[in-house]
Amino acid sequence: MIKITFALFCAFFINAGYIFFEENSGVANIDKSLYSKDSARNATSWPPELSVTNFTGADLTPSPACLAVAATGEVFVGVDQIGSLGKTPGKGSIVKLIDSDNDGKVDKHTQFASVDNPRGIISLGNQVFVLHTTFSKETKLATGMDLVVFEDKDNNGVADGPEKPLIEHLSSPKFLQSRGTDHATNGIRMGIDGWIYIAVGDFGFHNAIDRSGKTLTMLGGGIVRVRPNGKEMEVYTHGMRNVYDVAIDPYMNIFTRDNTNDGGGWNIRFSHQIQSGEYGYPLLFKHFTEEILPALVDVGGGSGTGNLFMDDPSWPEKYNHVPMMADWGKSALYLHRVTPDGASFTQKDEEFIKLAQITDLDIDGSGRLYLSAWDGAGYSGSANKGFVVRAVPKNWKYKAFPDVKKLSVKKLVELLKSNSAVARLNAQQELLNRPAKDARKASLKIAQDKSLPLYNRVAGIFTYAQAAGETGTQNLLKLTEDSDVKEWALRALADRKEFVKNVPVEFFIKALNDPSPRVQVASIIGLGRLDRKEAIPALLQVKVPGSFAAPQKDKEGPHATPNSAIIPAHLAVRSLLNLNAVNECVNAIGSESSTMALWALRYMHDPIAVDGLIAAYTKTTDKELKGKIITTLSRLYKKEAPQEGLFWWSTRPDGHGPYYRAMDWELSPSIKKFLSEEKDKSISEKQLFADLNAKFQMGITEFGGEETIAAKEEPKIDLEKIRNKKGQIGESSIEDVMLAMAKITGDPTLGKTLFTRQGCVACHSINKGEALKGPFMGQVGSIMNREQIAESILKPNASISQGFATVLITAKGNKSYTGFVTAETADKITMRDIAGQVSTVRTADIISRKEMETSMMPSGLANALSYEEFASLITFLSQQKK
Repeated sequence: MIKITFALFCAFFINAGYIFFEENSGVANIDKSLYSKDSARNATSWPPELSVTNFTGADLTPSPACLAVAATGEVFVGVDQIGSLGKTPGKGSIVKLIDSDNDGKVDKHTQFASVDNPRGIISLGNQVFVLHTTFSKETKLATGMDLVVFEDKDNNGVADGPEKPLIEHLSSPKFLQSRGTDHATNGIRMGIDGWIYIAVGDFGFHNAIDRSGKTLTMLGGGIVRVRPNGKEMEVYTHGMRNVYDVAIDPYMNIFTRDNTNDGGGWNIRFSHQIQSGEYGYPLLFKHFTEEILPALVDVGGGSGTGNLFMDDPSWPEKYNHVPMMADWGKSALYLHRVTPDGASFTQKDEEFIKLAQITDLDIDGSGRLYLSAWDGAGYSGSANKGFVVRAVPKNWKYKAFPDVKKLSVKKLVELLKSNSAVARLNAQQELLNRPAKDARKASLKIAQDKSLPLYNRVAGIFTYAQAAGETGTQNLLKLTEDSDVKEWALRALADRKEFVKNVPVEFFIKALNDPSPRVQVASIIGLGRLDRKEAIPALLQVKVPGSFAAPQKDKEGPHATPNSAIIPAHLAVRSLLNLNAVNECVNAIGSESSTMALWALRYMHDPIAVDGLIAAYTKTTDKELKGKIITTLSRLYKKEAPQEGLFWWSTRPDGHGPYYRAMDWELSPSIKKFLSEEKDKSISEKQLFADLNAKFQMGITEFGGEETIAAKEEPKIDLEKIRNKKGQIGESSIEDVMLAMAKITGDPTLGKTLFTRQGCVACHSINKGEALKGPFMGQVGSIMNREQIAESILKPNASISQGFATVLITAKGNKSYTGFVTAETADKITMRDIAGQVSTVRTADIISRKEMETSMMPSGLANALSYEEFASLITFLSQQKK
């Protein structure tokens, strides 16, 4: 499902591509003695200021993948008994739960709608927005993912009719059919700007279509947004792996938890998502980190799921105004305390609530927080697993949230002035349903009122922008004169491209020199959206900081270290690309804007760019500039092949970059000819061309420098001999072994020796930097306890680790290969067999490829051990928390 399931060794998993371990990097120390303990197994700890109680179990909400709560308290749970890797439709629904007497227990429930693989829900008035997988009624095969809306105007708890699609084909059917929905499109949330933000996994999508007929294609993951009527669909950010949800604060800062999986673990990265930003996964975030917006922190392994920005006055201040990020792998809800840093933030994270494989969370207008948990429901869902809990402050008292449809405009205005994010959003959306004149007048007054808190004024600005549309330009321009709200006035002016025709560009150009980095960033993004060529000279003058520096050769760059200084220049490059500033960038080569121009030209596969670069090279005598031009031309030699929905990165992508499916284009021969001539002119520069050939994977053999994969010699291990030995473990039932393990501590030093002796090293590494094999064991103790580790060794076929299924490849020449895929590109697959031997297979030679249903790890590898020895092995593994 989501990122859901578990098991270890060659069965060691965390679905949708995630595993968790905890490092000391910035994780706050928690005094566990301050945390409550639950007599039930569902929630296991939480702060003493809260009361956490069971709300529903698997009888009503089995396999809950997501949830949303109406402002008035009704809970909508996405039940998904297909799970992440299941492929049989007809097992999903949206269940509506009602606590009529507000005592924390469900009194009424209905099946609101039938949908498969629900991944995100928004409840707003009598509308329920749902993101889910679609299936063909005839073939029973997945056909894509749709964002849809249901209505329940008679409020009987059942959708009035069939769903109304807003966006169709939001995930590629090829991978939904072959894998399931684990890396597909996920959570949805609405911001105070009125957009629905959609978390897209790294399946990406091809030719998604909105209600206006607009189509969109995205290679890999990121965030897409759309209006509630299903129009104006656009990419917001790009370069994420498998982001599951977004948290949106009152000022339209968006936060996500994402992770990586390149063989050494599933490390979670917490990010601030800035509009138009490129975050680089998997092509740039290792060796081209100067080009990306980095994450704010790497907190170690994990599996990010649902997100929420808590903004509710009934909650204790220490747990309010903060992103709350669920982590399925760690079975915990985390807080990330963010501190402003230029146009972005720094952060400190801490554990908040422990919940068995938490999937999602949402809050109502009365301050009740609901959290759903997968609770071990497995790859394909379960009818017997899953639950929802309710969390409220200890001093919390129920206060009914009003039915906004019954409120006067005056009352809606008061609600828009609330210090509750839920109240403001629901008041705004209802106000927009009232006469436009009333909505414009009321919201503009709030936006202009300097006595109000900033979050109220921001809500007023975005409400006014939605109510006034193009007619609101002049009033929004006046608000840019107010330094307190200038950032949001600029954002609102450029927010919707259909309304920017008469927005003057000079206000944005002037704001480039504002003392506030956030205002500067708003103006840079806006200039890219206004589509005015006159903005290009100003964008070229944005300063590129010293932190714009490529990583050293063969070194991984800082992709999870805050770098607020790079943000304006990065976004200026994105805006230059939006404006197709190729001529202007060429003309700026060698000027004071040269660095900015050459950075932008890296992505401009245009004959004008290539010809201009070559011409600039011949004119200059500056050796350093010549080197930069040669580098830029080398980058342009290849380009990314078009995304047609027929491939994705895989769970073990080759992250070398800068392209995944590199292809020649019309200027490739010209670039090669020029580079070859320059190489031949200088013997001393031959290494430069070899290095460029390797860095950009140009594939020009005569340049040299191309990497070769050398198989490391591994010790031969006879696993059959090991498994056939009989000892205390082999002669006992699993139940007896598990009972014994609960009583025997074992010796981790002995366990380390047994890890080698029992053949574990054939498929698993313990230390980072070791050769990629099967599931990495250096983090296992942070996600599994001794009991879970023991069970996964004894029953390796119970669940296969994602990315480590046994793959059987049949290739030309009557050859076959069986093993783990350790790296994959569009051109080749690298595999490691159970003996640790490496094979590389060209994709062009592959006849068939099949994932086996059984683990490559043989059962019985612990048979020869005594109870004491087995206890030592699992204790050693449980201590691996690198």
